[in-house]
Amino acid sequence: MGKSKKETPDLNASSTADIAFLLLVFFLVSTTMNSDTGLARMLPPLDPNQNNSDSPIIKERNIFKVQLNYQNQLLVEDEWMENVDMLRAKAKEFIANPMDLPTLPEKQEKEVEFFGTVRVSKGVISLQNDRGSQYQAYLKVQNELQAAYNELRNELAKVKFGQEFDKCTEEQQKAIKEIYPQKISEAEPKNYKK
Repeated sequence: MGKSKKETPDLNASSTADIAFLLLVFFLVSTTMNSDTGLARMLPPLDPNQNNSDSPIIKERNIFKVQLNYQNQLLVEDEWMENVDMLRAKAKEFIANPMDLPTLPEKQEKEVEFFGTVRVSKGVISLQNDRGSQYQAYLKVQNELQAAYNELRNELAKVKFGQEFDKCTEEQQKAIKEIYPQKISEAEPKNYKK
């Protein structure tokens, strides 16, 4: 008899695909993705007295229109604004309406703890952006609008309580927020570019 050749056994590769899939799942689950940019917003609670079927009618003078187009240009109250840094001052004037001008928002009397009867603005800031606008430009506009509310609240806290807003008690902060409630309405983005 001759020498028999030993055949090398084949490798069983049937479980290779399963192992590759498990490794893929492991790396997907164990990898963290940092995405720190975004807006930290809390929606206001629903008013239980408001009937959801009827939308409130808001007078034109009570709306502060801010639009951001696809070229990141800012249109505020139907006028072009060269620099987004000017938005904060314009928003503060609208929110506070210190001179009770008829072109700025109406005010209604409200009883507020620590302050008594005060006149609170009915103003709402309406923000709309183009789908093509850059996210950074949108965030900058949002930050300026938020800063307008923060500055007004801080100024009132210093005058009334002699300290900054964030150092006031929870009750004092709540009272200040009743005088300057944050009302920013964000409309769905549109495509202005044709």
